[in-house]
Amino acid sequence: MNDIILLKLGELVLKGQNRRYFEQRLISNIKRRIEGLGNFRIYSVQSAIYVEPLDETCDMNETFNALKQVFGVASLSRAAACEKKAEAILEMAKTYLKDELEGVSSFKVETKRSDKSFPMTSIELSRYVGGGLHQAFPHLKPDMHEPELTVNVEVRDYAAYVHAGSERGAGGLPVGTGGRAVSLLSGGIDSPVATYMMAKRGLKIIPVHFFSFPYTSELAKQKVLDLAAVLKNYCGDLTVEIVPFTRIQEEMRAKCPEEYFTIIMRRFMMRIAQEIADLNGCKAIITGENLGQVASQTVEAMAVTEACCSLPVLRPLIGMDKEEIISLARKIGTFDLSVLPYEDCCTVFTPRRPKTKPRLELVEAAESVLDIEALTREAVAGISRVKL
Repeated sequence: MNDIILLKLGELVLKGQNRRYFEQRLISNIKRRIEGLGNFRIYSVQSAIYVEPLDETCDMNETFNALKQVFGVASLSRAAACEKKAEAILEMAKTYLKDELEGVSSFKVETKRSDKSFPMTSIELSRYVGGGLHQAFPHLKPDMHEPELTVNVEVRDYAAYVHAGSERGAGGLPVGTGGRAVSLLSGGIDSPVATYMMAKRGLKIIPVHFFSFPYTSELAKQKVLDLAAVLKNYCGDLTVEIVPFTRIQEEMRAKCPEEYFTIIMRRFMMRIAQEIADLNGCKAIITGENLGQVASQTVEAMAVTEACCSLPVLRPLIGMDKEEIISLARKIGTFDLSVLPYEDCCTVFTPRRPKTKPRLELVEAAESVLDIEALTREAVAGISRVKL
């Protein structure tokens, strides 16, 4: 039987003269995502992408699940292709959807006719197929309002397709169409979700993790790598840049006022992130900051934090409730990892009474006792990279 996966493109169809570029990038991402799952022909026609197995070795179930995680796909369906004749469409519906039709008590048929040269209207074809299915499966009751099963018929350029409905895809834009950005990835709940959200808008991600051994353990670092491995399913290939941060934090603790620890630490993160961004052709920095969630995420604190870098700082979680963030973390599969009880560098040197409304000139004076340039240069030079 001719099994195929149909992918619908969502907002990509609005891209005008650039649409072909977006489609080609999406096809490239699809090929990488399903590599190793079989031999497929992948092509784009009429606002849809077709993933067609070329032999029996293709794992269609795994392929379908993998494609649900590809940004740029609005919806997807398992379908069967047949000749563009009413009789052939009815026979395909009887055989391809036999198990589904036998397992329900009510149904309807919906038809979309992209090929306007087809001799029947959409309503006429739906009636024809529906009548034939009712005869073949007499237990079925037609129900146009709340059917248990909707039989979908699509008459497209090359063939007609029959399927039992679509599932939602990941949506968004293909990774790589929006440029590149550095994402500050900790072991918490927020930063993996922020990374996911900006990859969904087409950004190719360079994850950066700040590691303070021995204050943070190897298990804490592995937790971040495990989070990145989950994100890889959505973001494509990732290389995590692991920054040695111990020296900076120890210098800060020895020489700077305690109430500014978090702000000074985050300013170093921004400087290092900017260096990594410049080396990788990135045009923005992504953080998981959420307005008012902690002392370093007030408007005043965030303004002071980003004052030391020139790249735009993207904060996709800025106005979300914590429950919304947790819900999304569960959906993408990062929550259970994020709540594992391993410390990260942001919590090791937390001040007892952090400044919530810092002034830039006072923070600059507090950190002026540090050799900022040398510490930043040393951290960048010590970066280790883990490719996933």
